[in-house]
Parts: sequence; structure tokens; C-alpha cells
Amino acid sequence: MPTDRHIPRRILVTGVGANPGFGLTRSLMRLGHTVVAADANPLAPGFLLPSAVPRVIPLASDPDYPGVMARLCRELAVEAVVAGIEPDLAPLTSMVDQLDAQGVRLWLPDAWSVSACTDKALFHEVLNEHGIATPRTWRPQEIDQVPDGTQLVVKPRHGHGAQNVHFVRRREHARVLCELVPEPIVQERIYGCEFTADCLVDRTGRASVILRRRDLVKAGLAAVSTTFDDLNVRDLVVQTLSAVDASGVCCVQGFVCGDGTITITELNLRIAGGFPLTEAAGADLVGQMVNGLFGLPVDHSRLTYRAGVFLTNYIETLAVGDVAELERTTAVKGEAR
Repeated sequence: MPTDRHIPRRILVTGVGANPGFGLTRSLMRLGHTVVAADANPLAPGFLLPSAVPRVIPLASDPDYPGVMARLCRELAVEAVVAGIEPDLAPLTSMVDQLDAQGVRLWLPDAWSVSACTDKALFHEVLNEHGIATPRTWRPQEIDQVPDGTQLVVKPRHGHGAQNVHFVRRREHARVLCELVPEPIVQERIYGCEFTADCLVDRTGRASVILRRRDLVKAGLAAVSTTFDDLNVRDLVVQTLSAVDASGVCCVQGFVCGDGTITITELNLRIAGGFPLTEAAGADLVGQMVNGLFGLPVDHSRLTYRAGVFLTNYIETLAVGDVAELERTTAVKGEAR
């Protein structure tokens, strides 16, 4: 089967200040690719990775975002763009034709799929329509409908990265939080064995799924995780991917509850922060993503993995120093490339 993973490419990755974009940048560079590391934060840790080409870009909500991204791709001869954080998905989806005309590859589903995965209220509706178990969900004006004794999660409807997520035990507390959380929704809190499924859905719709237990979670990130295999979980993940017409690299999260039921909580159309465990367990996730990104077949035989492999994470101090000196260094580094 032809493979692209050994052909050096020039790939722009957004959101290199967060775990997924940072880890993806590092993995791509290990495979020999040049990465334009892009983030709205001038102190993003991905800027400090050796050989990365750092670029500060506007927030995805900024009207200048499309113009800046198109210009960067043109000036830096970028061959493909990969979103590392959710906010970049919608504007990049709207730029597919423009970037394609510049010879820049994107691998994203259509606008409806992006909306279905980034809008938690819509995601809940879609999964309900397909008979896929997901937490009960209420809008702020529906809080009175929450059954007594239900433990709740209040979160932004379009949130990401576990920001502004709050756990409460009473409707009254949820009502107050709905005044503070931007565009809030209220969901039933689910307990059980939490998992993430690292997925790659090729252009024919075939999906490979690698399952990881989230054994210890801190601030939304899996500090300790272990690969496992469960046919029922795998089947439900594949159904979820199909329900939203997911494509490319993505991740599904959910719980296996004490009674054996499986509940899906979210689907992110980006690589997961904990994907290094998937690769350590034998799955060539990033290499096969690059294949699909550049229109080559995904070799699903390279996406098998071993169960029982664990990974522990910790916060690493990448650099400390003078901010002005860092800004000068990254500016020179960027211009040199």
C-alpha cells in the first residue's frame, strides 16, 4: 500500500498551547515533518519545540483569522492545516475551498458535522435521534424539569478544554451557575469507568478505534490512562462516529457505568491530548492521519494496538525566562524559516 508518512511535509498545526496541538506537533516532527506551530498566545509552549516554526495568529473568532491563515499558508508554503483545538474548526471548514485553491490540504467533515460536535446541545439531540445513550440535558429555562436528587454538570454549550465546567448536587446551584457560565447547558452527571476512544475515520467511512481508560483525570486531562478492549464500547463509538458523519482524526469520550451500560458524553473532531498512549500501544495514529490528509489510503492494519499499556502524565516545565527575550527569539526563529 502506498504510504506518505515518510515524505517530509510542511504542516500547520493550530492550538499548540494546548495538549492536543502540542503533542501533535511533537509527533509530526518526530516523523520528519516541518510544523508551523500556530497559536493566539505568544507564550504558547509549542513555540519552544525544537525546529518548530512559530507563528502567532488571531483567535478563531477574530474577523482577521481567515485572511491571516491564508496568508501564512501562502508565505510559508504550507501543504496542510490541522486544527488542534475546537474553536478553529468552524472557520477552517469555511476556508476549505479557498485553501484547496492554494494547494493546502484539510481533512474535516462538513459544516453540519462540525456544528453537531462543537454544539453540546445539538450533539445530545443527534445522539438521541440515533438511540445512542448520552447524558440527559436541559437548557437553563428547563432546570425545573430536572428530577430531584439528580447530580448535575453545568458547562458551556460551545465549550472546550474543560473550561467553565462545574459539578453541583442541587438545581438551585445549577440555576446560579447558568448566570455565570457562557451559553450554559445542564447535564446529568455520569459515574463509572471513563474512557476516550482515539479514532481515525477514512474517506470511505471505515473507522479504526483505540480505547483508553481515563484512570485519573485532572482538570479535564487524563493523568493516568490504560488501553483496553471492549467490543460493546467499540461498536457504540463507531455508531457515534457514523451518527455525526465524522471524518479524519477525532476522539470520543464516555463512561462504562457500574451496571454495564455505556454512555457517550462527547466527540471532538481533533486529536486527543492523550493520544501518545495510543501510539505507545502500537497504533500509527499520526502517520496514518498524514496518509489520509494527503489523499492516500489509511492502512487500518497499522492502527491495531495492545491492551493493558499504561501512560502517566505530569506537568513539565518547558522553559522559564525573560518574556521580551522569548518574543525576540521566536520572532527571529520564525523569520529564519
